[in-house]
Amino acid sequence: MPSRLLRLPEVVARVGLRRSTIYKRMSDGRFPKCRSLGAKCSVWVEAEIDAWIENVVRSGNQADH
Repeated sequence: MPSRLLRLPEVVARVGLRRSTIYKRMSDGRFPKCRSLGAKCSVWVEAEIDAWIENVVRSGNQADH
């Protein structure tokens, strides 16, 4: 099944982090980067978010990855 593109509200709901935390971790290289689909449209690849969540689970629930 192909991966979907997720908008910010869905990413926030899935990972339990606030918008500001997501963008801070993206800039630190600790969260998947978003893609721009236009001037005001950013999306994340669902498979990358799923992999990040799986990594958090595997590493002992440390969300700092």
